Amino acid sequence: MIDLIVHKTIEFSLYTLAKYVVFTLPVFVLFYRAGREYFKACKIQDRQAKTKDFIREIGNSSLSSVVMTGIFVLVVYTPLHNHTRFRTEHFSLLQTIVTVLIALVIHDTYFYWMHRLLHHPRIFRHIHLTHHRSVNPSPFASYSFHALEAVAEALVIPVVLMVLPMDLLTIWMFLSASLCINVYGHLGYEVMPLWFRKTWMFEILNTSTHHNLHHSHFKGNYGLYFRFWDRVMGTENPGYGRAYDRVNERRKAGRYMGQGKSQKPEVL
Repeated sequence: MIDLIVHKTIEFSLYTLAKYVVFTLPVFVLFYRAGREYFKACKIQDRQAKTKDFIREIGNSSLSSVVMTGIFVLVVYTPLHNHTRFRTEHFSLLQTIVTVLIALVIHDTYFYWMHRLLHHPRIFRHIHLTHHRSVNPSPFASYSFHALEAVAEALVIPVVLMVLPMDLLTIWMFLSASLCINVYGHLGYEVMPLWFRKTWMFEILNTSTHHNLHHSHFKGNYGLYFRFWDRVMGTENPGYGRAYDRVNERRKAGRYMGQGKSQKPEVL
């Protein structure tokens, strides 16, 4: 059993790290190197992250990938899976899509309350501060956690598996969708279509600006995918709409390539 756990942890850690690189590196190169001038008007904050920040984020993310993979292996490849709804048979495409969408809703609820707990003064400086060292986050910050926070983040896997039947492919799609959205949330640039602001989706979904406000002010906007819990609990930054509109105004003026200087988001 121990040999299996070690083998699977190494195997899936390499896979998780590869997925992290595939999801973050091309986006980073596009926005922070090759297309930096082109997307200048989309930049949310004035301040620029430094190379040492990127190195720190990558280092933390590498450790987090191993820790989170370890939790996944313990849940799926030990007798613990008998206490979950994990399935070995393959699901249909429709079942997989519906299950992933429900899993994201469950994850958002789990994340909101876990995130608020991490902001408790007695916990924040010891654990969550590691993630908040990225005041102006980059895509590399997506998994930049303290090891204990990585455990807390990964515990959503058994939580979801206790509620939903999932096979390996469905779990993979859920975790991939989560990482993809997380990369956007830490992008540092607002790239949603200009028309998005006037749709019902803006009232429901989080944006890169929404989560960037959390990093720049260390409070408020605790949700991951949706605005629901922040709005219900009164923790959404009241300046969010204005901050989002300022970025959009620059994008309109510069046709996504504006020369105007970005401003710090509204203070909570």
